[in-house]
Amino acid sequence: MAARPSAAASTLHTVESDGAGMRLDAYLSRYLGEHSRSEWQRLLESGSVTLDGAQSKPAQRLTGGETVEVHPVADVPLLEPDPSIHLDVVYEDDAIVVIDKPAGLVVHPAPGHETGTLVHALLARFPALRDPTGEMRPGIVHRLDKDTSGLMVVGKTAPVVAELQRQMREGGVQKRYRLLVAGVIQENRGTIEAPIGRDRMHRQRMSVRPDGRASLTEFWVLERFARYTFVDAALPSGRTHQLRVHFSSIGHPVAADRTYGSGRAPGGLMRQFVHSAQLSLTSPATGRTEQFSAPLPADLERALSALRGAERVAAPVESAW
Repeated sequence: MAARPSAAASTLHTVESDGAGMRLDAYLSRYLGEHSRSEWQRLLESGSVTLDGAQSKPAQRLTGGETVEVHPVADVPLLEPDPSIHLDVVYEDDAIVVIDKPAGLVVHPAPGHETGTLVHALLARFPALRDPTGEMRPGIVHRLDKDTSGLMVVGKTAPVVAELQRQMREGGVQKRYRLLVAGVIQENRGTIEAPIGRDRMHRQRMSVRPDGRASLTEFWVLERFARYTFVDAALPSGRTHQLRVHFSSIGHPVAADRTYGSGRAPGGLMRQFVHSAQLSLTSPATGRTEQFSAPLPADLERALSALRGAERVAAPVESAW
């Protein structure tokens, strides 16, 4: 949804000398701070922000002394809150909201999912999240796939979102997942370190590729079955589809994953067995490290129960660690 400059007065800003060398979007996020970096990118791409009178790309490098002009944004269609979407709020304070997202719920609007998303539900529950510029991801710090359930944190203001994203970059946010993968993993504990990038042949998918972004997954085996392994995994890095790509790359695709595996699954499971089970972070409101957990939802519990009742649990092996 493109924003358009209105006829109202613009705001001028001279780039500070210590902004030399910075990307334009990063500079605006740090020095003007009115919007998230992603929102500044959207405004730049729409022409609502110009550099020395010309439209510029978010990645434009600054030299210092340039004039940034921020044009008032004309009215844009606002996202309609949807109070019909249930939100399971695990925790809330003045800065953050932690929710237990159900499987099947898309996080933010996108082509094909313009309504009925988590963002629409958040706006109904927390009206202050609304951004008058039409920001499509208000409060979103990180995302889960549509068919992944579990814990997510939402920031109540742009500075809080920026702080939580900083924590994620610097390893201050700990995320643990439960997943069921095909085949029997012999190691009791292991790591998968392989770079991930956009698949060159299938642009909707990710893949392990040498020029991808560095990605690390740590895992611990919880249970073994005759044809599956139940795993606890941590993500020191957080790439798109990371768990699904990494486990597929070692020959153990996630159960019911039709994108990176065969889709085979136990107990009639209809979606990939990935659940965001634990989350730890420092709330900007309290300054304390807060820890949260979410139990497996019913469909994943049923799949495990089916395995426990029908498949012989493989004998444990000595850990290589």
